Amino acid sequence: MGDKANTHPGAAGRAPAADHPASVRNVVLVGHSGAGKTTLVEALALTAGAVNRAGRVEDGGTVSDYDEIEHRQQRSVQLSLVPVDWDGVKINVLDTPGYADFVGELRAGLRAADAALFVVSASDGVDGSTRMVWEECAAVGMPRAIVITHLEAARADFEEMTRICAQVFGRDDPDAVLPLYLPLRDRPGPDGHAPVTGLIGLLTRQLFDYSSGERKESEPGPGQLPLIEEARNRLIEGIIAESEDETLMDRYLGGEDIDLGTLVQDLERAVARGSFFPVLAAAPAAEGARKGLGTVELLELIRRGFPTPLERDGLTVSTPDGKQRDLTLCDPDGPLVAEVVKTSSDPYVGRVSLVRVFSGTLRPDETVHVSGHGLTDRGHENHDVDERVGALSAPFGKQQRPLTHCVAGDLACVAKLSRAETGDTLSATDDPLLMAPWEMPDPLLPIAIRAHSKPDEDKLSQGLARLVAEDPTMRLEQNQDTHQVVLWCLGEAHADVALERLRTRYGVQVDVVPYRVSLRETFAGRSAGRGRHVKQSGGHGQYAICAIEVEPLPGGSGIEFVDKVVGGAVPRQFIPSVEKGVRAQAARGVAAGYPLVDVRVTLLDGKAHSVDSSDAAFQTAGALALREAAGDATIHLLEPVAEVTVLVGDDYVGAVMSDLSGRRGRVVGTEQTSGGRTLIRAEVPEIEIGRYLVDLRSLSHGTARFSRSYARHEPMPPQLAAKVTEQAQDAS
Repeated sequence: MGDKANTHPGAAGRAPAADHPASVRNVVLVGHSGAGKTTLVEALALTAGAVNRAGRVEDGGTVSDYDEIEHRQQRSVQLSLVPVDWDGVKINVLDTPGYADFVGELRAGLRAADAALFVVSASDGVDGSTRMVWEECAAVGMPRAIVITHLEAARADFEEMTRICAQVFGRDDPDAVLPLYLPLRDRPGPDGHAPVTGLIGLLTRQLFDYSSGERKESEPGPGQLPLIEEARNRLIEGIIAESEDETLMDRYLGGEDIDLGTLVQDLERAVARGSFFPVLAAAPAAEGARKGLGTVELLELIRRGFPTPLERDGLTVSTPDGKQRDLTLCDPDGPLVAEVVKTSSDPYVGRVSLVRVFSGTLRPDETVHVSGHGLTDRGHENHDVDERVGALSAPFGKQQRPLTHCVAGDLACVAKLSRAETGDTLSATDDPLLMAPWEMPDPLLPIAIRAHSKPDEDKLSQGLARLVAEDPTMRLEQNQDTHQVVLWCLGEAHADVALERLRTRYGVQVDVVPYRVSLRETFAGRSAGRGRHVKQSGGHGQYAICAIEVEPLPGGSGIEFVDKVVGGAVPRQFIPSVEKGVRAQAARGVAAGYPLVDVRVTLLDGKAHSVDSSDAAFQTAGALALREAAGDATIHLLEPVAEVTVLVGDDYVGAVMSDLSGRRGRVVGTEQTSGGRTLIRAEVPEIEIGRYLVDLRSLSHGTARFSRSYARHEPMPPQLAAKVTEQAQDAS
């Protein structure tokens, strides 16, 4: 595998076309930020003949990280697709951001791909987030391979990093994670570092020399063969262990020399079904002649070892009304089923949807049914509409290269789908279908914003709607209690990108303001109040008097109003007016300006005037009575408490529990889980976890995850409540 060069490089000026799923490979690149994914993508495109020697496309831009925000931040912030043609196979390379804040882009890439290439830096190793993504892929049986980059680094040790990968990724079976090639190094230079100049294939015993600037194949020297025998024997044994031929191991142990073709076929089958995970080496960032080392081998592995879309397990398909449908997926002649995996905006084209076709064939200018269901918790309304598809194209940097069609298994960009959002399903208008949405990470960092000026306020609503439609990992909240507009994000970097897109794409400037949690007020004990609203200034006067009693109720009871007036002291037509006034005052609060809850208000007595009493007068009297009752009572501030679940590595359990305790949290239980992790359940006041996502990521070095859900409101400690009340009174 990997022993031949590309015989049909893709032309730089046209989009690689696919006419059948068998000629498509969809692979997503996964790895931590700085591992070299984007550099590797550009090197693969260069090797496949899609870009020039400088790694640029025809308009001078790069094939990945072409967004202006990515240029300014010097990192990937979105999923990008780079299609290349390699020996008659269209390879859709999906480059994903490595930073944790953009895990939603990674999820979209995993949804669109059929295999994953994990990129590991030889100098940095495997981080916790990469390990967790590996486990997610393992849970669904996605085929995977590993490529070790940064071999030119001074501390790079390919053999040691391979051992670490086998330990981390092959915890259950280390012999399923083995190298296919070993890097060859030149003599050490003045700095003592020996640069990598080539690779030696363990199965073929062939040497691939990149030192001249071209990949040259040759026979290894006599002194080089003994260096690979141990690794070669382990690789052969690992392949045979995965073989479907149960006699192969006995024959090998009996001394039989297994045919190379048999080993390669067994290797390819094991990789495609996700039971063997080859390790390769690449030095795409190396300078001069060695640039692109290992890329031919990677492309060959993808072409020959990674599965075609035909081999992907079926996905859940139903009609929009929920009826399950049996569907042969990846049939170019079958019913149309495609999914929007990413939505973006182009200043000239408008909305552009990156679509993966799972069944049927998508063509330009046809009318399709767009179904969006299951993301209502993110601010997306369920919708079923018919829309006309615009032009189909293959993205390549900033360019969009036209496509005549997109068959099942392939990916394409679709223009002018104005209603389609990320996660939506495209299907035939006469046979509408719906795919189950993939799992999205919960946005847990709240960012409260307000328009910077009146012109910004006029554009804010539309800009936010478009922003959320493009990114389903972001949630928009219009908090009715605090009257704040809140963007829930995946982290600070995610929030920064969102606010910059608001400014640059949609022309909306916003200010970030302190986030406020939804506090409540309640009475600590029984109290009474009398509301007197009597005015006479000539002409028609105002007269209303009422007496009430207030008592606390259990949490969650709301406001209960009881009428116990006797003898007609308050005319029947004005009793609803008193209740209306009481409820209006309760909504405004009686101490710190937060809604009053969980009390029973009993109307006991009152007085009215035959001429001057009115609905408005008794509303005012009811509000005054409630305020007087509050003045003579102890008012508790209630704060929301969240149920927090933290999944963290055992090494960080103590630090996490100590941190939760410092946030006034109560740990209610722990549970040991697989993979050396512990599940911690705690109850924590929401006011203490506004930035918990950021702090937990720092505390656990990015390896912990948490979820939160509202539990209840409970009294805030007196010293904190007094401080909040004082601040509210000063502000008013």
